[in-house]
Amino acid sequence: MAAAARVLGQVLRAAGAGPASARAVRRSVLAGPPRAGPAWRPSRCGSSAAEAPATKGEDDSFLQWFLLLIPVTAFGLGTWQVQRRKWKLKLIEELESRVMAEPVPLPADPMELKNLEYRPVKVRGHFDHSKELYMMPRTMVDPAREAQAAGRLSSSVQSGAYVITPFHCTDLGISILVNRGFVPRKKLNPDTRQKGQVEGEVDLVGMVRLTETRKPFVPENNPERNHWHYRDLEAMAKLTGTDPIFIDADFKSTVPGGPIGGQTRVTLRNEHMQYIITWYGLCAATSYLWFKKFLRRAPGT
Repeated sequence: MAAAARVLGQVLRAAGAGPASARAVRRSVLAGPPRAGPAWRPSRCGSSAAEAPATKGEDDSFLQWFLLLIPVTAFGLGTWQVQRRKWKLKLIEELESRVMAEPVPLPADPMELKNLEYRPVKVRGHFDHSKELYMMPRTMVDPAREAQAAGRLSSSVQSGAYVITPFHCTDLGISILVNRGFVPRKKLNPDTRQKGQVEGEVDLVGMVRLTETRKPFVPENNPERNHWHYRDLEAMAKLTGTDPIFIDADFKSTVPGGPIGGQTRVTLRNEHMQYIITWYGLCAATSYLWFKKFLRRAPGT
C-alpha cells in the first residue's frame, strides 16, 4: 500500500500537481476503501406528509355524505308513512260504510261475492246441524268487554269455537256455510245445546267472508278431527257438500242456548302515526348531529 502511494505521488508531481494535492490523495488512498454502511436513500417523508392531509380530507368528505343518507332515508320513510296513513284511513272509511250498509239479497253468482266482503246480505232457508264444523280456538267478539279490558295487563278471556253450519237457501236452491257464532269449549258438543239448534226455515242476515290463506305460525286445518284454524272455503265446502260461500250471521241471529252471533272482526290496525313520529323524529335527531359535526366545527378541526 505504501509503495503504491509513493508511485501515485510521483505520478502527480510529474503531472504538475502540488505537494499538498499529492498528500491529500495519498491520505485518501492510505485510508482504504470506505466502510460498509447503510445506503443512502432519498427521504419520502416530505411526500408522505403532503399526501396525508389530502387522504384525510377525502375520507372526511366520504364520511360526511355517507352519514347524510341516514336523515335523508328517515325523511323518505316518514313521508311514505304519511301516504300509507291516508290510504288506511280511506280504507277504514270504506269498510265502515260497507258494514253499515243495508243488507242485500245474496247473489247467486259466486263471482259477484268477490266484491262484497263485509257487506251484509240476507238469506232464507234452514240449517243442517248434522254437518257442523268448528273453527278453533276462538274468543268471543264483545266490543263492550274489549273496551273495558283495554289497557289491562291481563284479562280473563274465555276460549271456545265458532260453529260453522251448512244452510240451504230456499230461494236460490244452493247450500252455503254460515258462521252461527261463538260457543265456549264446554258447549262444543251439540248435545249440550239442543235448545239452540234452530229447526225450520229462518231469515238470516250475515256478512260475506271470503276464503283466506294460512298465515305464518297458524296450524294446518285438521278436517279429520273437525278442527279448522282458518277459512279454507274449498275444503269446507267439499266436506259438507255446499257451495264455497261463507257468511257470518249477525248478533240478531242469536237464540237462547245457541251460538252467539255477530262474531265478525272488522277492525283495521292503523299505527301509521306512530311510524310517522318515529321516522321524522329520527330524521330530526340525525340531521342535528350531522349539522353539528360537519357544518359547525371550526376550520382545521
